[in-house]
Amino acid sequence: MKIFISADMEGISGVATNMQLKKNDEYQRFRRLMTDDVNAAIAGAFEGGATEVTVADGHGNMSNLLVEELDERARLVSGNNRVLCQLTGLDESFDGIMFVGHHGREAGSERAVISHTLAGVAVAEMKINGKVVGETEMNAGAAGYFGVPAILATGDDAYVEEVMETLPDIEGAVVKYAVDRFAAELIHPVKARQIIREKSMRGVQRAKEIAPYVVEGPITFEIEFKGTNQALMTTTIPTVELIGPKRIRFTCEDYITAYKHMWGAVIIGMAATNGVLGHANA
Repeated sequence: MKIFISADMEGISGVATNMQLKKNDEYQRFRRLMTDDVNAAIAGAFEGGATEVTVADGHGNMSNLLVEELDERARLVSGNNRVLCQLTGLDESFDGIMFVGHHGREAGSERAVISHTLAGVAVAEMKINGKVVGETEMNAGAAGYFGVPAILATGDDAYVEEVMETLPDIEGAVVKYAVDRFAAELIHPVKARQIIREKSMRGVQRAKEIAPYVVEGPITFEIEFKGTNQALMTTTIPTVELIGPKRIRFTCEDYITAYKHMWGAVIIGMAATNGVLGHANA
């Protein structure tokens, strides 16, 4: 029984503001809390019957988790040059995927803590085959391509409610209650980790009952960027069409090819935020 964990940071127990993840002394503190939440999910997975767990660090530069404090039974995918972004390492050999510390989508619930979609500096909205999605739903679709069901989501209550609209059978672990994008009513981290552990165990036990989230092809992505400069530069990818000042569209026959297109477009959009050669002395 192989379990894959995609770990983010905004939905970790204790996190309420963006500065906690940016100011260095606070960031170092929350790296530890992130590692603790992931360890709770790992422990629950093994208690539920997992025999192998792989964790992919998926926040920011994707090298936040403290490997020396991570449960030694798990393997860690760390570092930021990844073709499958938060899912690098996932394939059809896995039996379930967990989303630990994830968050609500950009322009979703007005309460979701530090809500955004993949790249807060660039992405205003993302649609797959006409449906607005956040990171969890988008990644669950990629997992579904491999036949892997989404079995756990941990984060604030608004995020869990949002995800369960698309993934009603997923185990949802609420570790805090959203008040505003930069405010939350927090549960003590020790209690939050117990919730994660129990829900993780339950998710693994139910994995064979939960159907993978499969989006049938062809797959059409629409991405609304925050700047016209970001959208226009993505058309350097020949299959990308500019359909509005800030909106692009592309279609691929299968989900993983479309996912790679999406990630490439977002990378270009982020690079174009201040000009792709804005920091080069040409």
